[in-house]
Amino acid sequence: MQFNRGNKDDSFLLNLYKRLLYPRMIEDKMLKLLRQGRIGKWFSGIGQEAIAVGSTLAMQSDEYILPMHRNLGVFTTRDIPLKKLMAQWQGKATGFTKGRDRSFHFGTQDYRIIGMISHLGPQMALADGIALADLLAGKQKATLVYTGEGATSEGDFHEAVNVAAVWNLPVIFLIENNGYGLSTPKSEQFRCKNLVDKAIGYGIEGRQIDGNNILEVYDTINQLASEIRRDPRPILLECLTFRMRGHEEASGTKYVPQELFDEWEKKDPLRNYETYLIEEGILTADSIIDIRAGIKKNIELEVEEAFDEPEPEVSSALEESDMYFPYEQTVIDPNQSQTEKRYLDAITDALDLAMQKYPNLVLMGQDIADYGGAFKITDGFTAKYGKGRVRNTPICESAIVGAGLGLSINGYKAVVEMQFADFVTVGFNQIVNNLAKTHYRWGEKADVVVRMPTGAGTGAGPFHSQSNEAWFTKTPGLKVVYPAFPEDAKGLLLAAIEDPNPVLYFEHKYLYRSLTSPIPDGYYTTEIGKAVTLKTGGKFAIITYGLGVHWALDYLKNNPESDATLIDLRTLQPWDKETVRDAVKSTGRVLILHEDTLTNGFGAEISAWIGEHCFQYLDAPVLRCASLDTAIPMNKALEDEFLAKARLTETIEKLLKY
Repeated sequence: MQFNRGNKDDSFLLNLYKRLLYPRMIEDKMLKLLRQGRIGKWFSGIGQEAIAVGSTLAMQSDEYILPMHRNLGVFTTRDIPLKKLMAQWQGKATGFTKGRDRSFHFGTQDYRIIGMISHLGPQMALADGIALADLLAGKQKATLVYTGEGATSEGDFHEAVNVAAVWNLPVIFLIENNGYGLSTPKSEQFRCKNLVDKAIGYGIEGRQIDGNNILEVYDTINQLASEIRRDPRPILLECLTFRMRGHEEASGTKYVPQELFDEWEKKDPLRNYETYLIEEGILTADSIIDIRAGIKKNIELEVEEAFDEPEPEVSSALEESDMYFPYEQTVIDPNQSQTEKRYLDAITDALDLAMQKYPNLVLMGQDIADYGGAFKITDGFTAKYGKGRVRNTPICESAIVGAGLGLSINGYKAVVEMQFADFVTVGFNQIVNNLAKTHYRWGEKADVVVRMPTGAGTGAGPFHSQSNEAWFTKTPGLKVVYPAFPEDAKGLLLAAIEDPNPVLYFEHKYLYRSLTSPIPDGYYTTEIGKAVTLKTGGKFAIITYGLGVHWALDYLKNNPESDATLIDLRTLQPWDKETVRDAVKSTGRVLILHEDTLTNGFGAEISAWIGEHCFQYLDAPVLRCASLDTAIPMNKALEDEFLAKARLTETIEKLLKY
C-alpha cells in the first residue's frame, strides 16, 4: 500500500493515526463485551475504518454526513463521547434515541450526523434535501452520504443519484464496496464490473479509490468536497474495502472464502498506516504502547460509566407524546371579506400565501413548475417564486419525499405533491418509516406536507381513484387531514404547512372544479383535529369526511324529515373524539360513511371506538356505509355501484328500523 503524505505535517499524520486506532480499539472492546454477554448485538466495521475516519476529517465540521451501521469512525471523528454512544447502543435513557432504536439508527444536529434506517437506501434522498437547502440558502457546503454495494440495487439509490444529477446538488455518494451484502457476494448483486461505472448512466463524475488507504480517502474527499462547494454537482465515489467480521456478529463468516480474508488481512488499514508512520519516524514501538494505553483507559472508563446510566422512563403517555414534535397550534381567524372560489382555487390560495409567509418553503412535484401541475393548482407560481422554490421533479416519489425530510433537517419547509394519491405507494417507505418515526427516534422534526389528490367519481379507474387514507391513519407520527369544503381546504392546508410535523393532506379531485363557495380572503388557519357539526338532529348521526359529506348533505336535502346530526371530521389523525361522543349521546344511532372500501377503512376505527367508549348511549349497532371491497372500476355505471353512495339510503333505513 502506497501512502502519499503530500504537504501534511507530522502532527496531522499522527492525529490521523489516533483517529483510526480509536474506533478499532472500541470495536475490540465491543467484541469482548459480546462474548461476555454484556451486550446483545454488534455490527463490526473492522477493516473499513479508513473510509469513515478519512472522509469525516475531510468534511467541514458543520457539513452533514449520513453514515451507515458500520461507520463508527464517523461518530468518533466528530468527537461524540463514547459514553454517549455506549448509552445509545445499550438503550439507555441518555442515548440519542432514549432506548427507542439501536446501533446508529439516529441523528444528531449537534454533530451534523444523520443516521440510517434499516432499509439502507432511503437516507440518500435525505442527503439530496440537505444539499438543496444549502444551495437555496446560498451556502457553499457539501453533503456526504454513505451506502453499501448491496444498497446500490435499491430503487432509492437510483432515484437519489438521479435527482442529485438533474438538480446539480453538491452531494458525494460514497459506496463502501466490501464485497458482500450480508452473505450475498457482489457477483449476485450486480453485473457491472465496477460500481463506479453506474455514474455514467446519470451523467455525473465517478471515482474509484482504495478505501483502506486513509490518506487516499482523505485527499480524495477533501478535493471533491472543495470542488463541489464552489461548483455544485454530485459525485459517485466507490471505495474498495472488506469487512473482516460478519454482517453482524451472529451471522458469522462461513460464507466468505478464507483466501479473501488472507488477501485483505494484508491490506488492513490500521496496520499498514501504522507501519508507514514508523518508517516515517513519526511513531515508535514505545509511542504506540503509550497511545494504546491512553485510549484503552478512556474506553474502559466511558464504557463502564455508560452501563450505569439510567434506563428509560416507562410511560405510555410519554411514548405517545414523543411521536410528534412539540407543537401547539394557534388558530388564525379569517377576516370578514370573502370571495366565491372553487375548491381547487382555495388550495392555490393557501399555497400562494404560505410561499409568501415562509421564504424557506419549497414546493416539489411532477410537472408543478411551468406547467402548473396536472390540475393547474400551481399555475403561475414559477414566475412569482422561481424554479428554485417551485421544483419540477423526476418521476421518483420516494426520493422527493426523502428530499423533503432532508430540507426539513436543514432548516426548510417542504410541500410534496403526489400527482395522484395512488402514486404514493412508490414513496410509502419514506412516509411511514422516515417522516413518521424521525421525531420519535431522535427528536428531530419532519416539517413536510404531502398533498394527496384523491378519490373517485371521475371514471379514472383503479390507479387514479383510490381512497387510501387508511394506509396512513394507522401510522403513529403522521397527521392526516381531509377537507370537504373550499374554506377548510384553504385553512387546513395553511395549518398543515405551519405544523412542524408530517401531514398527509387529502384533497378530493372530484371537488376541485365542481364545488364553489365563499372563502375568506387573506391568511387564516383551521384547527387540525377538530370536527365540525354541519347539521343537528335527534334521530341519528352521520359521521363522515371528504366526498362523503356531500353525499350526506344530498341525502338530508332530499329527505328533510330525517332529523339527523351530520359530523364532518375534517381531520382523521388526530380525530375529534369528543364531537363524535356528543353526537352519539344525543342521537343513540350512528352511521359512519366514507368513500374508502369497507374492510379496514377508517370507519372501522371510529366504530370500534364508539363500541368501547359510548356503548351505553347506543340504541342500535353502529353501521358503516362504505365502498365495495374491490378495486375501483373505470366504467361509470360500475363506479357508481362501487361507491358507498349507492348504498347510503338502504343503510340509513336499516339503522332506523332498530
